[in-house]
Amino acid sequence: MNATTTLNGLGQSLWLDNITRDLLDSGTLARYIAELSVTGLTSNPTIYDKAIGGTAAYDEAVRSAAARGLDAEGTFFDLALDDLRRAADLFRPVHDLTGGVDGFVSLEVSPLLADDAAGTAAEARRLHDLGGRPNLFIKIPGTPAGLAAIEETIFAGVPVNVTLLFSAAQYRGCMEAYTRGIERRVEAGLPAYVASVASVFISRWDGAVASKVPAELKNGLGLAIGREAYAEYRAFFASDRWQRLLNVGARPQRLLFASTGTKDPAASDTLYIGGLAAPNTVDTMPEDTLLAFADHGPIEGVIAADAAGAARDLAAYEAAGIDIAALGQELQDKGAESFVGSWNSLLARIQAKSGQA
Repeated sequence: MNATTTLNGLGQSLWLDNITRDLLDSGTLARYIAELSVTGLTSNPTIYDKAIGGTAAYDEAVRSAAARGLDAEGTFFDLALDDLRRAADLFRPVHDLTGGVDGFVSLEVSPLLADDAAGTAAEARRLHDLGGRPNLFIKIPGTPAGLAAIEETIFAGVPVNVTLLFSAAQYRGCMEAYTRGIERRVEAGLPAYVASVASVFISRWDGAVASKVPAELKNGLGLAIGREAYAEYRAFFASDRWQRLLNVGARPQRLLFASTGTKDPAASDTLYIGGLAAPNTVDTMPEDTLLAFADHGPIEGVIAADAAGAARDLAAYEAAGIDIAALGQELQDKGAESFVGSWNSLLARIQAKSGQA
């Protein structure tokens, strides 16, 4: 039994943070499902910018879409949904077996809509309908405008992967938005379960403080943030408020650990995987991290839902001069800017390949 199978047995879902047409055509994704216990995947503009720009796999489809009159954005969603429908079908047995809890793939709305709550919610509904698969998540950033869009999208019954969460405050806002959407559904007499995950980004914390903390604190902040998020998750969904919602068929929004590839070459390449094993959560990881963990990943057991312990860990960084709340906001802002940059690069690549540039 490899480490990925062991981790899955502890109750954590392993998702692949990647999708390419070659991954599907070669049978590699199917093999990861069969052999490495992969039960879902995520995508984002950066992944598709590299996939479409770095290979010829999409060239013919880009030209075909242009010939049908699609603009660059329409072409992207056409290509991405072709891939994601195929991937969703591969994960459909997991989705059915788990009663709609696992087996999801994810597509992100345009990051240009990040400050437009109504536009984001409308686009989420459009893309989910266009995708035509029940196990398709629509990714919405957990920005202030995004939180309003998340509530509306959940109320509309569209599964949501909340992305770009960093701090505890951002994560609590996300859980609140999800819960309000579910409560509104219950009040309206609608089914109480709408699937959702909340993606808390891990490794970027350590990259941001690498030159600002003493050696003994390097590569530990991301893990501390993850443990804090897990404690928040367990406490929030154990509340009386949520016990009442469970009675009418609701299910908690699962915590997802994102950005779990190790950035520091001097650190373990499986640092954030073995260090954040937790039941009823998700870890989405880059392909090289997945393979490394399957090959030699250590598992020390599941983490504790210990809010006091997480607070002590984070206090060491505050004492070293790191303003956790301010840095969390900075990371979210930079993340949103990065996705816009990748989105614009992606559309420019599509225009060039279609002859529209």
